[in-house]
Amino acid sequence: MKKVLVLCTGNSCRSQIAEGYLRHFAGDKAEIYSAGVETHGVNPKAIATMKADGIDISSHTSNNVTEYSNIDFDYVITVCDHAKERCPIFPANAVKFHYNFPDPAKFLGTEAATEKEFARVRDMIKDYAQNFVQTHL
Repeated sequence: MKKVLVLCTGNSCRSQIAEGYLRHFAGDKAEIYSAGVETHGVNPKAIATMKADGIDISSHTSNNVTEYSNIDFDYVITVCDHAKERCPIFPANAVKFHYNFPDPAKFLGTEAATEKEFARVRDMIKDYAQNFVQTHL
């Protein structure tokens, strides 16, 4: 079974959303993990935007990438430039992918505009995750 790690800065939003969708689309084809180069806790707005699309990530935890140093990953996906730059060295067999998704947690606007931005980024990540599973798993 393939092992996939999604890596972001704080493992609070984009990587959590990606983990949720990758698990949803991959089913039993892969083990999906997410982590951050730091840990900031799972963003409540990320939980809410996923719930609005029928995916429950409320039990996810924010994990530091060092917790997974003993796992031989097949794929490492960085979802922000900061994580890509600070990504630790993984075993040579891990194929690395990168997509710099906007950070909806940094969006400034009204509550309604913020919800819309979270949904926009969620949908971008959903498309990416679905394509990744179809192409690589």
